[in-house]
This record gives sequence, structure tokens and C-alpha cells, in this order.
Amino acid sequence: MRILLVEDEEDLASALAKALEHEAYAVDLAVDGSSAEEFVFINDYDLVVLDWTIPAPTGIELLGRWRSGGNEMPVLMLTGRDGVEDRVSGLDTGADDYLTKPFSLIEFMARVRSLLRRRDKVLNQALVAGDLEMNRALHRVTIGGVEIELTPKEFATLEYFLTRLDQVVTRTKLIEHVWDDSFDSMSNVVDVTIHRLRSKIDGGGKGKLLQTIKGIGYVLRGARD
Repeated sequence: MRILLVEDEEDLASALAKALEHEAYAVDLAVDGSSAEEFVFINDYDLVVLDWTIPAPTGIELLGRWRSGGNEMPVLMLTGRDGVEDRVSGLDTGADDYLTKPFSLIEFMARVRSLLRRRDKVLNQALVAGDLEMNRALHRVTIGGVEIELTPKEFATLEYFLTRLDQVVTRTKLIEHVWDDSFDSMSNVVDVTIHRLRSKIDGGGKGKLLQTIKGIGYVLRGARD
């Protein structure tokens, strides 16, 4: 899942980005409204974490523009404003959730997971394909009940496939949702990640789950072939 973090407080932005990346999310960081607007114009985000009081255009102004333009991506609003009227204003403008500073990282991550689940109903705590099962809450993947070790990027890639089971996923879509803005399009990192993931989930000789559709992309099957 790819998240845009819009926060101009350097220490807070760093802490939130690290917490998100630790959970295998791809994170782009914007420190002002104009950068955030450009990011959203270029990329398709699964979630935006948006501070209210960033340099202009402010978070609340950006949110209003996005919603009036028909952009329905989930938005978690962060703000130091704790008045009821402010919360109502944020929610009425189109925020999906509202978190008042200061807050704990535990609560922040819980809000993020909740919004992502709400966005895509297939994103349950347990995702299954054949004998493979992913538990997002525990950050655990098993095959036939035996746990396998995945890197954060392998985990994120598998999660994206699992939420689109039996659907063809293009390389472009995979990059857009699993890698952040620093991705080098000339590198072979996607191919390497797919190769390593395939060896871990399909290396037991029980049939294939992850298949390549030549010239198009990849598909994760719901049962082994």
C-alpha cells in the first residue's frame, strides 16, 4: 500500500514515516501544500495522512479541492486544533478520520489500518490464497501452517497481490502501490522482488500461485496450479 504523508514538522514526519515503513507501507513525504498537490496529481494513493496547517495551500484547502474534484482517496487529518467546531469542519470538508496532536504512534497506526480496511473491504486481517495465509495484524505469512520469512517489500508485494486475487496486476500498478517516489524506473528491483517472492511461496513443488502473464504483468491465483 502506498501512502502520502503531508507533514511539515520534521521530527513528527520522520517518526510517522518510520512507523509506516516498518509496517511495509511505501511512503512519500510532502512538507507543503504545493508538493502534496503535485504528488496526488501524479500518483494514485491508497491513503493520505494530511496535516491541517502545512504551508499554503493548507491541508484543509487541499482536502476541499480534492473532494470537489471527485478524488475519494481516504484522508486522515492531523491537527493541533482540538475544538469541536474544528473537528466538524475537517470531517465536513471530507476527512475520513481526524487525529488531534499530540497522539501516540499506536493509535496513529490503528487509524491507518482502519482506513485502509474501510477503503478496500477485501483487506481483512487474514488474506488467503490456497495454502498461503497472511495475517496483517501479526505481520505473518504461513504456507500450510508453516511460517515463512519475507522482507518488508516482499510482504507489501504479496499483500497487494492478495487484495487482487485472480486479477492481472501490471508492473506499473505494482510500482505505483508498493514503491515510493524514490523508485528508479531503470532498476530491476521489481523483477528481483518478484523472483524472490515466487521462490518463497512457490518453491515447495506443490504447484504455482504466482504466475507471469507475458507482456502484461502477474496474477496470484486462489489455488495452486
